[in-house]
Amino acid sequence: MTDRPAPVTLARGAYTEFVRIQRILRRESVGGILLLLAAIGGWMYWQDRQAKAAAVDSETLSSAMNDIAANKDAAATPKLTQLVNSPSSGIAVEAKLTQAAQAIKSNQRATAIAIYRGIAADKSAAQPFRDVSTLRLTAMEFDAIKPEDVISRLEPLAKPGNAWFGSAGELTAMALIKLNRKAEAGRMFAAIAADKNVPETIRSRAVPMAGTLGVDATASLPALSR
Repeated sequence: MTDRPAPVTLARGAYTEFVRIQRILRRESVGGILLLLAAIGGWMYWQDRQAKAAAVDSETLSSAMNDIAANKDAAATPKLTQLVNSPSSGIAVEAKLTQAAQAIKSNQRATAIAIYRGIAADKSAAQPFRDVSTLRLTAMEFDAIKPEDVISRLEPLAKPGNAWFGSAGELTAMALIKLNRKAEAGRMFAAIAADKNVPETIRSRAVPMAGTLGVDATASLPALSR
């Protein structure tokens, strides 16, 4: 027989917040990936600007992103299809990530999951792209995979100081709750709340979650209000 964790029991407030965070993570999938692309797009352009082909592809990628921003996804689609074969691996991966975001918008979950899984496993891709793909893949598969697999998959990211600690830590904490390891989940939420490098929206969610799990993280509240 396979050992199974004891059923999870949460106070009504904790359960409501747990469900709310799951919904927020799902809703943020598209916006988060586009924000990521905006944040690291300049870095990738700098990496490739000396190559003429990459410069041309950068312009095409910029055009595709402008199309998406203008809700002209149909115009962006052929450009992205072309770019996934770019000689610049960075631009090719950016195109794939944007295709994944489009797939999510179109409710094509299987397509998005396949793209994220491919990038996460691609050792030639830049680590930031692999990390965000691992994070998004795990968020999309959260309800379909074992909580232990969520924890092990995100272990390298769910650490203070990591760029993805906030989001990876939230998913890890929720997986711990599923395993009835509520004390560990509370400490994870408290660590997220205390980390000034984590976005304030995530930190503010973490404070009450830590409290419902028996860990006082209210000391982080004054810092959040500044």
